Amino acid sequence: MDDKLNKGGMWDRVSGMWKQFKGEAKKQWGKLTDDDLMEVEGNRDKLAGKIQERYGVAKEDANRQIDEWAERLKV
Repeated sequence: MDDKLNKGGMWDRVSGMWKQFKGEAKKQWGKLTDDDLMEVEGNRDKLAGKIQERYGVAKEDANRQIDEWAERLKV
């Protein structure tokens, strides 16, 4: 996990505004279902797990994708 996203508070903002960002997550990872996104509830580790599960990628790759996506959100 990229510490700069957590220590800098970026993921805290994403988590706190998850309802607003769910649609952006759905655009990024179209294989995630609405139920997946509801279950994630802004939890970064759960999101990484769902990406791993749906896309068959390693944990490190899922975390890299989340880092890149969160940086593009400009929160």
